[in-house]
Amino acid sequence: MRNVFHSYQHTAENISERINQFAGISIPPDEQKSILIKTLGYLDLTTLEGSDTVDKVKQLCRQAHFSAVDPRFSDAAAVCVYPSLVSAARRELQNTGIRVAAVAGGFPSGQTSLKVKLEEVKWAVDEGAEEIDTVISRGKLLEGRDTEVYEELCALREACSDQLLKVILETGELVTIDHIRRACEIAILAGADFIKTSTGKIPVGATPEAFLVMLDTIREYQGITGKAVGIKAAGGIRTPDQALRYYHLVKETLGSDWLNARCFRIGASSLANEILHAV
Repeated sequence: MRNVFHSYQHTAENISERINQFAGISIPPDEQKSILIKTLGYLDLTTLEGSDTVDKVKQLCRQAHFSAVDPRFSDAAAVCVYPSLVSAARRELQNTGIRVAAVAGGFPSGQTSLKVKLEEVKWAVDEGAEEIDTVISRGKLLEGRDTEVYEELCALREACSDQLLKVILETGELVTIDHIRRACEIAILAGADFIKTSTGKIPVGATPEAFLVMLDTIREYQGITGKAVGIKAAGGIRTPDQALRYYHLVKETLGSDWLNARCFRIGASSLANEILHAV
C-alpha cells in the first residue's frame, strides 16, 4: 500500500473551531428551503431491519419518487436494502433512474471471514445491486493491521466489479482523529468511490467532527491525484437542520462541485418525510 497522504495536522480543538465557524453562517429561510429540496436528490432511502419484507421495500421504493409529490423535487439517489431484498427493489425501481444499493460484506460489524464477505458482495451484485455499502474491519484497524484492512478492501473492490463501492468507516467506534483519518486513507487508497460515516447500528452515528476529517482527507486526495471521492453521511441524521449542516460542511470544505448525488449522499429513513414537511 503506497500512501500518498501527508501527516494530518488538525487537532480536535481546531476541528471544533472550524465547525463552529461553519455553524455561524446565516442562511435565509428561502435559501434553506431551496437547499433542502436539492437534498432530496442526495438521499439514500434506507431500511435495514430484521423485520424488513418485500412489501416494506416496495413501499420505500415508491416513496423514493419524490417528483410524484411535487415536480420541483428530484427523486432519491438510491434505495438501500439487505442483499436478500435487492431483487424486489430492482423490480420496483426498474427504468426510474433511482439506483439500488445493498449493504454487503459483513455489515454491520465486519466480523466475518473475507471469503464470506466476498460471496455476499457477489451475491448482491448478481441480484442487481448497483451500489455496495460495505464496512471496514474496525478491530483490525484498531490493532494496527492496516495492510490486512487495505487488502481486504481491495478484494471487495474487485468483487464489486463496476458497481459503486461505499466504504463505511463506523467512525463512532474509531475513537480518535488519527484512527478516523487512517481509515479514510486506507479506504480511498483501496479504491472506494465513497467513504461513509456509519452503519446506523451503534449509538454514535454521524458527527460533524468525524465528517470534517473525512472531508479534509478527500480534499487532500483530490489535490494530489485529481480524483474525486464521494462522501456519505449516515447514522442518526433525522432533521432538516442536520441535513443542512452536513450540506454546508461539504460546500465549505470541498466546494459546489461535490453538491450532487455522484459525490454526496445522506443515508436516511425518516429524514425524507421531515424535509417534505419543511418545504
